[in-house]
Amino acid sequence: MAEDRIVTFEAYYDPMEAQIIRSKLSAYGVKCFVADEYFIWARPYLNQATGGVKIKVFERDIERCREILTITDVERKPRYFTTDDASYNDFTCPYCSSANTLSGIATEVKFHLPSVLLSLFFFVPLYFRPAVHCFNCHREFQATD
Repeated sequence: MAEDRIVTFEAYYDPMEAQIIRSKLSAYGVKCFVADEYFIWARPYLNQATGGVKIKVFERDIERCREILTITDVERKPRYFTTDDASYNDFTCPYCSSANTLSGIATEVKFHLPSVLLSLFFFVPLYFRPAVHCFNCHREFQATD
């Protein structure tokens, strides 16, 4: 039967996100499963080549799945970290004036000669640069006290 055909509902590049969506659909009684999850865990560099992790459902349940995700609003949440507590963060982004920042280790790679030379002998990066990351404009800046 055409209505018992299994089709791909959506594809995700994050296996954890696909499992969250699958569990939400299962909680509403939709029979579904995740395909290519273990392949992506074993070979993450082939994620885009395979089309990501796929959620498979019966063709008759596609509209119901869309309604469930619209009602629960699972996948449509912002993909960045937000803070509501003003005491949590003391830094404001100098580029976009956002307070949605977090201090920590810099993610932008910058050349540091002593670190490179020591890493050649110890096989571990030894230099970590402190920085503040803005989650709105995705830029990093130095923390000034």
